[in-house]
Order: sequence, then C-alpha cells, then structure tokens
Amino acid sequence: MRMKTHWQAPVVLVLTAGLFWLLLDAADVREAAVEGLRLCGTAVIPSLFPFLAISSLLMALGFGEFLSGPLAGLMGLYGIGGAGASALLLGLLGGYPVGARTAAQLYGDGLLSRDEAGRLLTFCNNSNPAFLITVLGVGVFGSVRTGAWLWLIHLLSALLAGLLLGRGRASNTRRQPPRQPPFRAVRFSSALMDAVGSALTAMLSICAFVIFFYVLVLPLRSIGGQPGTALVGAVELFSAVPRLTPDRAGLVLAAGLSGWGGVSVLCQTLAVLADSGLPVRNCVAGKAVQSLLSAALAWCLAGHILP
Repeated sequence: MRMKTHWQAPVVLVLTAGLFWLLLDAADVREAAVEGLRLCGTAVIPSLFPFLAISSLLMALGFGEFLSGPLAGLMGLYGIGGAGASALLLGLLGGYPVGARTAAQLYGDGLLSRDEAGRLLTFCNNSNPAFLITVLGVGVFGSVRTGAWLWLIHLLSALLAGLLLGRGRASNTRRQPPRQPPFRAVRFSSALMDAVGSALTAMLSICAFVIFFYVLVLPLRSIGGQPGTALVGAVELFSAVPRLTPDRAGLVLAAGLSGWGGVSVLCQTLAVLADSGLPVRNCVAGKAVQSLLSAALAWCLAGHILP
C-alpha cells in the first residue's frame, strides 16, 4: 500500500520555479555563490575547522569524562550528567555546530543517555564569541563592549532556554564514569587523524549549506528596512550582518538573529546529527526560545549597552 504524499506536488512546483529562477538570474546567482565561497574561505573554515578538529580530539581523549565531576552540579540543574558540560563549553567557544556535534559524540560514547543528550541540544549549540564580539560588536556597532554584551546576552539566553525546555531528571541509562575520571588511554596519532578527518567531512557539509543558503536569500535582499533584515538573517545569518544598523533596533535584531542562528545553521546541525539518532526538534525549539529571550534582553538593556 502506497503512502499518501500530498506534499510532493507543491514541493516539486516550488523547486521547479526555483530552478527557472536560477536560470533566469544566473549572473546574480553566480555572484552570490562566489561570495558564499569567499565567505567559507575567509571566515567559516578558518574560524570553525580548527574548533571542529580540536573538539573531536578532546572528546576522543576523554574530555567529557574529565569534566563530568567538577561541573556535575551545574549540569545537574538541567538533569544532565556532568560530561554534558563539554558540549556547552566547546559550543560556546567553537560556535555552530560544535556544541551539537559534541552532544552527539557524548551520546555515542555512552556518557549521556538519549534523553540527556536531547535536553542538552536545547542550549549547547551556540555562536562563538569571535562572531559576536568582532563581527557584530566591532563591525556593526564599532564597540568591543557592545560585542561583549551581545555575547553575555547570548550565553544567558541559552542557559535560560535550557532551563525552560530541557529540565528533567538525569537518566541512569548512560555508562557511569569513575569518580576520578582519567583521560582515555588511546594512541594520540590515531585520535588526531580521526579528529581531523571527521572535522573535514563535517566542514564540507557546513560549507555546502552556507553557499546554498547564501544564494537562496538573494530574493529576500530586495526587501528593505528591518523586516527585510530579519527575513534574511532568519535564513542565513552572515547575509544580514551588512544590513544591521548601529541603533536599538539593530541591537535587538543582532541579538535575536544570533540566538536563532538561521535556517542555514539548523541545516548544518541536522547534517552533524544525521547519524546520531538524536531529536533535531529539540535543537530547533531551543534556538527559537533563545532567539526570543535574546531579543527581549537586548531591548531591555539597550539603554545601558549603546553609547
């Protein structure tokens, strides 16, 4: 018995229209693809690839077990084992989608249960401080201080989103680490090669999504004002940066959009979670709540943050 697929016809029509648009607007599409490639080469790969490789190497060497004791109290607020702190910390330092990828590794290694890893996904996948402080703070607002405030808002809203969406009792189905968790006895050379190889594979998927969505937002760029900026940023975050204004509205948009990350980032997250068996909807819900909280905090604090 064939399953009903009522969604296929409209999707095919939309994709066909998109194909005709690509052909009719080939010059602009080509230029946007070149810009996306340039963005990957000058910003995405240099800032993200080292973090992907190092985070994978740390997890292979036992970084999750190492943190499970000292930070068990903090993660206990979320009903998650202490090993989950590694995903939160690496996600905050490395940016999208390092946090989600680390959560999947923790689940795969048996250090967190599926339920714990799912709750962790609601708040561990975040932007890195370099983007918030340098690109947004200095590039848009001309102030390191404003960028630091954006990072603090980002961090606080992530932690609050985790409390709102992911709180629960820690599961006992994971493998319990020893009381004094040691680093794993593995060959460093093998761990390094595996980490670099897996980071390269993840990087290819990430760059593919960045280029694809950089092209996809072309029609949205013609929409002016703050609504246009919000639509562009909701799909692809980097494309919205040149459109942000150094005022209260721009600050709220910068905070809200960086909390959301964009559909492009969610697809990158989907790529790194594809074989993990973890629920992607948890990550989507977490980013939506974090975006709203970030925008609300930025609105309330704008008078103190902006000169």
